[in-house]
Amino acid sequence: MKAPPRLLEILPMKTEHISAVLHVESLCFPTPWPRNAFLNELTENKLAHYFVGRLGEEVVAYGGLWVILEDAHITTVAVVPEHQRKRFGEQLLIRLVDEAIERGARWITLEVRESNTAAQNLYKKYGFTVVSTRRGYYSDNDESALVMWAGNLKGSIYQNRLNALKESLC
Repeated sequence: MKAPPRLLEILPMKTEHISAVLHVESLCFPTPWPRNAFLNELTENKLAHYFVGRLGEEVVAYGGLWVILEDAHITTVAVVPEHQRKRFGEQLLIRLVDEAIERGARWITLEVRESNTAAQNLYKKYGFTVVSTRRGYYSDNDESALVMWAGNLKGSIYQNRLNALKESLC
């Protein structure tokens, strides 16, 4: 029998987490966000909601989203490579979806690299579908992004799916 996933401690991101988040960023992305981008998201952008995932005191994952009226946009999700495939990204995604719902969103969207099939499969598991492609979206290698949406987040069908997935995670 497969062992249950280890659970992350997921906390709202604070400015004191930025250095650790930048380390995760540097391990996960060829063109990391600069420090001032995270600082601005945390201190100036009232639409932004960011979280860190910790194992003990170590930040091993983070993610963020913007909520604009009834629409939410996941801006970033990252898990340190050595901790990928441990369902930490899934735990963070659940937290982001819950935050979107708590803040009144009915729809949620994101962009994902065309080559990142693992992430695409996770998003599909949570009801996201591909609605379009943004050609040359990523500046580091001109890779295209798939635009994915999930909707009717407050409806009983989505809520039942989300609750069942949460239960299966634990």
